[in-house]
Amino acid sequence: EVELIGSDLDKLQKYAEKLGNEMKKIPGAIDVRSSFKKPRLELHIDIDREKANLLGVNTAVLASTLRSYFYGYEATKFREAGDDFDIFLQLKEKQRYSLDDIGEISVPTMSDKLVKLKTFAKVNMGLGPVEINRKNRERIISVGCDTYKRAMSDVKKDIEKVIKKLNIPRDIEVNFGGEVEEQRKAFSDLGLLLIIGIILVYMVMVGQFESLKTPFIIFFSLPFAFVGVIWALLLTGTHFSIVTFMAVIMLVGVVVNNAIVLVDYTNILRARGFVLLEAIKLAGRHRLRPVLMTSFTTIFGMIPLALGRGQGGEIWQAFGITAIGGLLLSSLITLVLVPIIYSIFHKEKNVL
Repeated sequence: EVELIGSDLDKLQKYAEKLGNEMKKIPGAIDVRSSFKKPRLELHIDIDREKANLLGVNTAVLASTLRSYFYGYEATKFREAGDDFDIFLQLKEKQRYSLDDIGEISVPTMSDKLVKLKTFAKVNMGLGPVEINRKNRERIISVGCDTYKRAMSDVKKDIEKVIKKLNIPRDIEVNFGGEVEEQRKAFSDLGLLLIIGIILVYMVMVGQFESLKTPFIIFFSLPFAFVGVIWALLLTGTHFSIVTFMAVIMLVGVVVNNAIVLVDYTNILRARGFVLLEAIKLAGRHRLRPVLMTSFTTIFGMIPLALGRGQGGEIWQAFGITAIGGLLLSSLITLVLVPIIYSIFHKEKNVL
């Protein structure tokens, strides 16, 4: 949704219409709509302020009088057989659409006299807006669309190109709202959750290994999980979304499990008296099957999600693809990279 904000309603309408026509040409953009509605017929009363003042007509009284004539008012009550009936007065429908009859409406003055409306005002019929929306005291028109078989981010890029092409004046502010704005806020919140998740996982591992540097060895597998996610998304043509981000946060807690198994067993072997390289070799050999089984059972469990079958399956399809891509690459890299990083971190201690 694109928001056009400014003070000139006619100018906003002009560029909103142009933008809407161009958005209809964008692939994947459907149901293009605008918040601006076609003007409707309305009554215009132009008051001559000088004449009104001379006659003693108060504008507030005039407005109240006209409202009473057009919308009706309760003049009195009629009582019969113990029941009260409201007496409601209103101009006839034909009179409400007749300029001559409207001009004959009597308006009370400050001196309790009645004067005709036509003596101090001109009555005309014209077109006016159905509603006027405002944002920060400025008028606003929103032009939006839905997306179909195309990522919202790609459609947004095309809309940005269209906006540049239209050369919208500087006095009109252009903002993106709707789902685009909601997605931006969601990404910001999820990014914070990702950082919090990494910190919490680190704290848990510090408590488990009683070491500040050992968790960093395990965290070396995380970047490759993110690389696996990118490859999976590119290969399948899946776009990065909120659901994808949720899967990435989930991977932070899952990917490190394999490295924890490997590092923990290596520490156990070293505590039993094995030298560094021998402990690394034995840990890799003995923990190969558990690592692969843990990863592939999770991957196989995600396949139904990745296929996107059933009602609403396409929503969670990106989650499955992201999880599979991240787990697959990180698991394979963990078996090779983590032992190497472990040997580098503990090399100096081994020499001593």
